Parts: sequence; structure tokens; C-alpha cells
Amino acid sequence: MRFCPKGYSDEVEAKIQQYKRDGVRLPQRHLLRTAEQLAGIRESAKINTALLNYLSEHIEEGMTTADIDQMVYCFTTDHDAIPAPFGYEGFPKSVCTSINDVVCHGIPSTKEVLRNGDILNVDVSTIYKGYFSDASRMFMIGKVLPEWQRLVQVAKECRDIGVEMARPWIRLGDIGAAIQEHAEKNGYSVVRDLCGHGVGVKFHEEPDVEHFGKRGTGMMIVPGMTFTIEPMINMGSYEVFIDEADGWTVCTEDGLPSAQWESMVLITEDGHEVLTE
Repeated sequence: MRFCPKGYSDEVEAKIQQYKRDGVRLPQRHLLRTAEQLAGIRESAKINTALLNYLSEHIEEGMTTADIDQMVYCFTTDHDAIPAPFGYEGFPKSVCTSINDVVCHGIPSTKEVLRNGDILNVDVSTIYKGYFSDASRMFMIGKVLPEWQRLVQVAKECRDIGVEMARPWIRLGDIGAAIQEHAEKNGYSVVRDLCGHGVGVKFHEEPDVEHFGKRGTGMMIVPGMTFTIEPMINMGSYEVFIDEADGWTVCTEDGLPSAQWESMVLITEDGHEVLTE
């Protein structure tokens, strides 16, 4: 993988200009990271991954999601970083904790206790010296129903398929189509209302990275881009709603469980680099 000081080589520039002449939809130039930006993003990503590794050793039955929030805040600030969710558009906590039929954006609470059989998504995002990183993992609490275990596994496979697809000079729709095909082949649905996103210099940037779609459609992927792949896979219908009580918590419409894994990738000249997982 090669990058010149501006973040991409002359060969990449030549391809960009050719696709531009052909009328292909391309990312705006500021979304192609410079070498300096990539150095900062990688440092943020190291903290973000270390945080998820730390949580993996400590999350257990009987603790509250507020306990997880406290661990995230302390670990992040102890590493001279900032939890990106805290205060973002009014979000009140440092992490999103989403249990069972909660798809994403669950708000930690002292009243929410992890119980035997739960499946839990923990989504952490880190700001370090102005650079952003993002990832989430699933946790299975105690003895989880086999059909729920399978949902968690297939959701991870969907994320992995999306990451493997991420390479230059294909379309974002190629990633979405591959994820959708795998999910539906296994009898699940892909949430339509939420998506992955660019991340690195800001928390949420272009492009939107949908986890469903048609091959050969959408923005062309170009070396230097950094974005998340984070499919939300539902056991039942893909329809969701936002809890009006808090304005954040996204739940499945049919009350069936949902699972999600998230990674952040850098597109290189010959493939991709996984920054968080």
C-alpha cells in the first residue's frame, strides 16, 4: 500500500481525473486523507480498539449498562482521549449500549442490567488529538439461545464480507449488495434506515455506506477514504423505530433481536487496511 505526502499517488490522481471525465460520482477531495491525517487517525484507532479489548475482559452478567459507560469514560480519558458520543447532538453518555431488540443508539442506564441470555452491542468512538475512530462489537451474556447466537455470528460475517469487499475503484453499492445477499441467504434482513459513514476528521462525514443495494451503483471508492462498515442485521423485519421517550434508541418494529458489528477501514491503493475492529 503506497501513499505520497498528499495521501495518494500520481497514478491514483490520473484515475480520478479519468473517472471524473467519464462522469462517475467520486468523493470530494477533502475526504482523501493526507499522510498527517492518517497518522492521527491510526493513533485514535489504537485507543478505540484497546478500549473494546478492555471491555471484552470486563463485561459480565449483573452489571448495568451505566457501569459500561463509566468504564468507557475512564479508559478513554485515562488515555488522554475523549469519548466522541458524549454530547454529540445532545447524546447524554459516552457509549451506545444496545440490548436484544435495540438496534443501535441505546443509552446506558443504571436501571438496565445485563441478564443471562442477552445479546449486547457496545459501540465506542474515540477522539484523540482531533482525530476520530469508531467500532462496535457484540457480547453474548451467559447462555444465549442458539438461534440468537447464529444471528450474532451471521452479523459478524456480514461485517467481514463488507470489509473484504472494500477496495479501490469499485462502487459503494457493491459492498451493500454483498452484505445484503449474505444476510438474506441466511434468513435475516438488513436495516435500511441506518448506515455506515465516513469518519476520521469528523465523527460523521460523507459518504453514507449502506449495507444493502445493487452492484455497480453509488459513489466510487478511492484510495485515501476512511469509513465504517457496520451492518445491522435483524432476525425479523428490517423495519425499525426510534423510541420517542429519549429520541435516540432505535428498536426493531417487530420486537425480534438485532445484531451489529462495526469496523473502520482505510482504502489503500491495492485494497484496504482495517483500522478498528
